[in-house]
Amino acid sequence: MAVTIAAPITGTVIPLTEVPDPVFAKALVGPGAAIDPGDVMPLTVTAPVSGKLTSLKPHAFVLSHRPDQGVLVHLGIDTVHLKGAGFTLRAEAGQEVEAGDEIVVWDLAAAREAEKSVVVPVVVLEAAGEDLTVAEAGPISAGDTLIRIG
Repeated sequence: MAVTIAAPITGTVIPLTEVPDPVFAKALVGPGAAIDPGDVMPLTVTAPVSGKLTSLKPHAFVLSHRPDQGVLVHLGIDTVHLKGAGFTLRAEAGQEVEAGDEIVVWDLAAAREAEKSVVVPVVVLEAAGEDLTVAEAGPISAGDTLIRIG
C-alpha cells in the first residue's frame, strides 16, 4: 500500500545530501528530503502524514503512520541547542493527528541569530529496502506530496 508523505512546510525542496549535517546528508537516520523555508517567519509546521505523534520535542517530532514505520521532521540543524526558543508546540506527544494538522509554530529568529541552519529534513524511519519516490528539487507548498512510499 502506497503512503504519501506531505511537505510539512512551504519552501524549496533540496536533496538530503545537501543538508549541512552528516547524519542527515549520509541518510544514516533514513532516506528522505529536506525543505529550505527561505525567509518565511513564523513558520507553521504541519503533520506530513496521519498517525500518532510518538515523539514531540520543540525542534523535532516523529509521526508513526504504521506500527513499524515513522516519519521524522527535524526543524533546523543543531536547533536542540536553542532549548525550545522560538518553538511553540500545538500538539502533544501520544496524540493522534491527521495530515495537515498544525504541530509546531516556529519563529526562526532565534535559530538565525544563533547561526543555525533552518533547513528541515523529513526522513522516513525504518525504510530500508522500501521503494521511495522523492519530490524533485524546487518550490513546494505545505501539503504537497514530498515523498511517496511504495
